[in-house]
Amino acid sequence: MAASPAAPPAPAVEAPPPQPEARTLGRGSDSRAGQLSFCTKVCYGIGGIPNQVASSATAFYLQLFLLDVAQVPAAQVSLALFGGKVSGAAADPVAGFFINRSRRTGSGRLMPWVLGCTPFITVVYFLLWFLPPFTSLRGLWYTSFYCLFQALATFFQVPYAALTMLLTPCPTERDSATAYRMTMEMAGTLMGAAVHGLIVSGAHRPHRCEDAALARPVAVSPDAARLYSIAAAVLALTYPVCSGLLCLGVKERPGSSDPASGQGLSFLAGLRLTVRHPPYLKLVISFLFISAAIQVEQSYLVLFCTHASRLHEHVQGVVLTILVSAMLSTPLWEWVIQRFGKKTSAFGICVMVPFVILLAAVPTAPVAYVVALVSGLSIAVSLLLPWSMLPDVVDAFQQQHQHGPGLETIFYSSYVFFTKLSGACALGISTLSLEFAGYEAGACKQAEQVVVTLKVLIGAVPTCVILTGLCILMVGPTPKVPSGEDPSHRQSLQRRTSYSLA
Repeated sequence: MAASPAAPPAPAVEAPPPQPEARTLGRGSDSRAGQLSFCTKVCYGIGGIPNQVASSATAFYLQLFLLDVAQVPAAQVSLALFGGKVSGAAADPVAGFFINRSRRTGSGRLMPWVLGCTPFITVVYFLLWFLPPFTSLRGLWYTSFYCLFQALATFFQVPYAALTMLLTPCPTERDSATAYRMTMEMAGTLMGAAVHGLIVSGAHRPHRCEDAALARPVAVSPDAARLYSIAAAVLALTYPVCSGLLCLGVKERPGSSDPASGQGLSFLAGLRLTVRHPPYLKLVISFLFISAAIQVEQSYLVLFCTHASRLHEHVQGVVLTILVSAMLSTPLWEWVIQRFGKKTSAFGICVMVPFVILLAAVPTAPVAYVVALVSGLSIAVSLLLPWSMLPDVVDAFQQQHQHGPGLETIFYSSYVFFTKLSGACALGISTLSLEFAGYEAGACKQAEQVVVTLKVLIGAVPTCVILTGLCILMVGPTPKVPSGEDPSHRQSLQRRTSYSLA
């Protein structure tokens, strides 16, 4: 009698597994436990390549292109770089607002945003490197297209990063997919600078000035414009190719998702709460300085090698050394952070300080390669550390305020917003300093004041700004991870992050 009532519940317990299996098969996965196939993970990782390819190329070469090939005045270049970065910063909360409220379609809720941005960002990226036939409005041309590119890149990246939550309900598989994504994005960063640099390397050789007066601007070489257009076309093609592979190999899992949990609080309301949290405020302010210093160092290193030293032939090698060093040292820094702690690891950021000063004083090829190697180490830890510390700050905030899990998206979005804004100000002001120093677009040899300014921008400025950021970071205790924390907070935040050298 007791056995017969016990029999029916057994099938009832075993009944649910077919439902997840059906959803898994609908996503193109092979496992009944929510596991993702190798093909799905690779296709998802490939989707992160285009933005990293484009961002890497623009970070190292756009300023040089605008000043020396397009021959846009330095003041207008300053406006273009500032406007573009501000556009990307403003687009981040806007993209989150609209994407969070979009309806699900036949291809999913997030995938249409990625596919919809693809044709527009492909065209815009090519036009960003195109040399228009007119000269008087080139500053407006490049400002407009750089702003469009930064905004579209944000609308491409936000849904792509959030897609992790809709791949599978299994947290372990999500983390595995994120690892594939990070690997592909690092490869994309290296590929962007390498391919673009190899194609345009002939556009900045010193032989173009042999028959010209040294201080007189040289007419734009048709070969230089053509090489930059070819490089832009090659890199722009990564958007449709990679987006197509992403769409073919990855399917969104139907059902509710975590981003909806944050809809009850607006970005501004959440921002008011987060900026009142002292540990978060300290973290943001310190990395505003550090990220600004890193961006200035990246942007002006190529200009310094071109105009303030005899390192024209080594530009490509120096850039690749930085990226390879950053990529290979990332696992090492992850181990250092876990073994020695986050505050101790932060001192790795200032490793580059004495070397950049040495490069400004002794601009030789051996010193340049050593500086590139050490700079890659510092860049890697500067990218890893904030995403390692931010989850601890969020956990501490949740314990104190009990506002629910939706605020972690506000923490991430506001951090990205502020760091992009600091990069905009740093690049805008520093480029404007070249105008005041008398930078002459297209000139074979710049005035001595310009050379001194470039040395200051790659030596003294990053040194002072990095040390200021580290001093702020070291003030006060670091938030501790609660012993009984729910790992979902940390995982959901990490899945929304990406490492970029741009």
